[in-house]
Order: sequence, then structure tokens, then C-alpha cells
Amino acid sequence: MSIAPVIIEATAKHTATLIFMHGLGDTGHGWSSALAAIRPACMKVVCPTAPTQPVSLNAGFRMPSWFDLKTLDISGPEDEEGIKQASQNIHSMINTEIEKGVPAERIVLGGFSQGGALALYSALTYNKPLAGVVALSCWLPLHKQFPGLKTNSDEIPIFQCHGDFDPVVPYKFGQLSASYLKNFMKNVTFKTYNGLSHSSSEEEMDDMKDILAKWTNDYSNIKPRSSTASNVEQCCHIL
Repeated sequence: MSIAPVIIEATAKHTATLIFMHGLGDTGHGWSSALAAIRPACMKVVCPTAPTQPVSLNAGFRMPSWFDLKTLDISGPEDEEGIKQASQNIHSMINTEIEKGVPAERIVLGGFSQGGALALYSALTYNKPLAGVVALSCWLPLHKQFPGLKTNSDEIPIFQCHGDFDPVVPYKFGQLSASYLKNFMKNVTFKTYNGLSHSSSEEEMDDMKDILAKWTNDYSNIKPRSSTASNVEQCCHIL
């Protein structure tokens, strides 16, 4: 049985939506509080929970996972069928938002680690331009099949973030993914967070708040930078 997503309604007129995917072993609740604190007033946040399934990387242990992870080697085997099925589910969520009156160009996909990988893949293989993609501590799945798999505009903004002390998804994987994306996408930003491990940080969340405000042209939540660390702590150390 699927778990209902965590939904945080907009605090003003709803004109934009962020669909954000958590990392391996987490749930939609893991990021919801932190995202609620940084999203623009016009933006609804949808945090789905991945289905529980065996994960090869963790000796077949069952946990919330968007697709199977066989290895953390960027050139290793990937769960192509699982990745494509998961992306179709995200596309359905986008379509639901469009049916509710939010244009595709006002919908942002985001995610952390495995969820960020899914956000990148889903955005590139959707059939309508989106507002942007926020990809945290992640990589581009099935990268060898791009740009052939790409069905979306090469103008979609991609904001990719990675800590240079990440022991789980190595920093170089993020760098390589961003460099590869720049071969066929025109608006890719890769930001390094010095000393950050496989987690988020106050600086990263503030940067995400700024980019969401820019993409939605809603600066109602932009104030002098203050700590969101208490909300960020729960987002850490999950693949």
C-alpha cells in the first residue's frame, strides 16, 4: 500500500508547487519541516514517500527506496526498470498538479541523494518545461543514455549542490554529473559546500530558498539569513 505524501499547502494564493523526493530509507516527513520554512508563500510542497522494497546495496534489506541501488560506483549496474517506473510515478504527480491548475513551468522537482537523482531523471524525461530542478548530494542516473533519453527543454534550470566531504555519494560523482549535464543542458549551476558531508546545511537551505524565490518570482519569504539548522538536522545522513 502506498503512503500518502506529506503536503504543505501554500500560505498565499497557490501558483507554484515543489515536489521533493527524500533519500534512501527516509520518508516524506524527513524534509517537510525544512522545506516549509524556505518555500515561497505561493508554493505548495509535496513530499512523497518511496515504496518499501529490497535494496541490493543493503544486502536486500527492505526500506523506502525509489529504485534498487546495486552499487555506489558511478559506472556500475543500475536498476533501469525501477528508475523508469519511479520517474513515471513522478510524472503522474506533475500531471496531477497541472490538472489542479498549476502550469508545468511553475512546478519544481527536487530531491536529496537517491531522491535528487530521481528528480534529475524525471525532469529530463518529462514532456513539458518545468520551473527548475534542485538536486542535492546526488548524481544523474542512467547517464550513459543521455542526451538520447532527454525529452524536455534544454533550458530548464538545474541547481545542483554537493558537499566536498560526502563519504556516501562522493563529491566527484556530483561534479561529473554536472559536467555531463552541461553538455546538453544550457542552465546548470553546481555549487560546492566546503566541509559538508552527506547532509544538508543552513547555507544550502538558504541558497535553495533564494533559488525557489527566483524561479517563482515570489520573494515574500526572503529575509536576512537566519538559522534553519534545527529543521535541517533531520535531513542528514540518509542516502
